[in-house]
Amino acid sequence: MRNTIVVMARAARLGTVKRRLARGIGDRAALRFHTATLEALLRSLRRDRTFRTVLAITPDSAARPSVIPQGSVIPQGGGDIGQRMDRVFRRFRRGNTAIIGCDIPAANASDARAAFRALGSADAVFGPAEDGGYWLVAMGPNRPARPFANARWSSEHALADTRANFVGRSVALLRTLRDVDTAQDLPSGGRKGAGQDAVQAGR
Repeated sequence: MRNTIVVMARAARLGTVKRRLARGIGDRAALRFHTATLEALLRSLRRDRTFRTVLAITPDSAARPSVIPQGSVIPQGGGDIGQRMDRVFRRFRRGNTAIIGCDIPAANASDARAAFRALGSADAVFGPAEDGGYWLVAMGPNRPARPFANARWSSEHALADTRANFVGRSVALLRTLRDVDTAQDLPSGGRKGAGQDAVQAGR
């Protein structure tokens, strides 16, 4: 069965994306960062034919971006991020599935390939983030019943809390990357207009 990678993203709408980042660089710059980073990631993933790329978008009624083909967009549904990720994995019960965030300028198709290779000997794979969270999670068919239970989201405990649900299963880790939540996370130091610079640096 073909591997599947799902990109979790919020629809690109002014004032609704990257709100913590927007407090430092403004709504329009934050929207540019979000759009450019998401489209760069989708293009990188779609060039690789060894896996299927799906976009899980919120809100559910949002239009699909032009860089993703018809039929490759699914709704995230309601709930916190753990509930929404769990819903994605339940949708793709068979085979290997990975979920990747869209605010990691350095992430690309090679990370997806590395995750699926690691699933050859591991039950789950995580891409750790510098802040204690994670930017990618991948699982094979041997999955916990509640893989995201009791995780303290948006905290330095998110990865450790999630891994606690995988006791008795083998777990592999990818490279540690920086996700961009605030202006201070941008490589150029958070100046306005830095969103595009961050995307360019991550290619």
